[in-house]
Amino acid sequence: MKTYQLYINGQYVDPANGEWFETIDPYRGEAWAKIPRGTAADADKAVKAANEAMWNGPWAKMTASARGKAMRKLGDLVAANAERLAEIEVRDNGKLMAEMLGQLRYHPEWWWYFGGLVDKLEGGLVPIDKAETFAYTTHEPVGVVAALTAWNSPLLFVAWKCAAALAAGCAVVVKPSEFTSASTLEFAALTKEAGIPDGIFNVVTGFGPEAGAALISHPGVAKITFTGSDTTGARVYETAAKSLKRVSLELGGKSPNIVFEDADLTAAAAGAISGIFAATGQTCIAGSRLLVQSSIKEKFVARVLELAKSAKIGDPSKPDTNVGPITTPAQYKKVLDYIDIAKAEGARCLLGGKPASGDGIMGGQFVEPTIFTDVDNSMRIAREEVFGPVLSIISFDTEEDAIRIANDTIYGLAAGIWTKDLARAIRVPKQLRAGTVWVNTYRAISYMMPFGGMKFSGVGRESGIDAVREYQETKSVWISTAQDVPANPFVMR
Repeated sequence: MKTYQLYINGQYVDPANGEWFETIDPYRGEAWAKIPRGTAADADKAVKAANEAMWNGPWAKMTASARGKAMRKLGDLVAANAERLAEIEVRDNGKLMAEMLGQLRYHPEWWWYFGGLVDKLEGGLVPIDKAETFAYTTHEPVGVVAALTAWNSPLLFVAWKCAAALAAGCAVVVKPSEFTSASTLEFAALTKEAGIPDGIFNVVTGFGPEAGAALISHPGVAKITFTGSDTTGARVYETAAKSLKRVSLELGGKSPNIVFEDADLTAAAAGAISGIFAATGQTCIAGSRLLVQSSIKEKFVARVLELAKSAKIGDPSKPDTNVGPITTPAQYKKVLDYIDIAKAEGARCLLGGKPASGDGIMGGQFVEPTIFTDVDNSMRIAREEVFGPVLSIISFDTEEDAIRIANDTIYGLAAGIWTKDLARAIRVPKQLRAGTVWVNTYRAISYMMPFGGMKFSGVGRESGIDAVREYQETKSVWISTAQDVPANPFVMR
């Protein structure tokens, strides 16, 4: 069993309290590594190191091009270590190797993209309306960033948050989920190898009320970026507001996946399955509400059922596995509770609806792919985030009905539309209150495309050029070129 250490100021160090906790393999149901139980003392040490490194160390003195070069090298190192890092993530969160390896192979693109963007983040000359005045703007780093990442895609979230933060000139302290900390601690060594100066990238592991809360409230932290539930996100927002910290929140979703009668039903059925079952439903963008036009409901649901029944459940490390375990015991219980709630509310279970068992299933945290129909959008199964392999099918009659049902939620992270009608493909996204709308595809992401939510799904954007501005302040500089002294010093020019 490997014992990890915290990563602070370019060194692996023991936690101040000398305590560790075990991390569990969700597939096997057994501990496989020990993670440092960081506390406020460790958070303070990391934040102080980050501030010193950012404002007074080599990072502050490096040219933008030099910083970009180090970031691009980090991307190269992740690419070379993708398989090893993916194996660690599968061991830690139980998600499919196909998905985790795909993420890790794509992960370097964030470092290459933002590393290439660093020396192109220009300010601007303002043609000011004041005579004999030269005015311009610059964009400067907001300060030390605390990045709190979720357990479902640990290193992907590190890329989303930290590549943009470093491009902006910030230093970061990452607090990964206590359930999936190992890959982030392994990744930290690559930052040093890439030439990122000590103190610019730090990792403090532990529990939210201890390490996480200490970072959120620390006076040396200027910006919080958090991925997790809307309930926890609201608490983060409230705490950060007390010291006027900048905040980015990527929170939950109850995303509608809308299938119109003119859609390519074969493609739409595959998109519906991918939208909810490909990640065992453990993704904030899960298309957990499948809205199907009444005229095609019977034949379309039959196609979805046929695909869902073919899913192979079992060892996430095997390439032919389609559905893996639920990552944590608490989440496993929550998923089963929501299945019971849906049945009690009158939703009709077409598939699954119970714990999975059989060959290749270990650990006791598997749930069968579950599909409910006769779901009304007022039911809890349609309104609350389950975060598991549970699909709710809701019928609609008209385009206006679909839009109304889709928007009838506190969330606004993502939505999907399936149609062959070009006018509808342009018209409907404008009316959906969601940060991302996919048309004839689902779950597509890119380092170039901004990602984030509306309403209870969050604040701010990650990825794309927009993301860098989340970590910068704009400074306005005024230079007077006047040669004379004002006649009346009490009056502004």
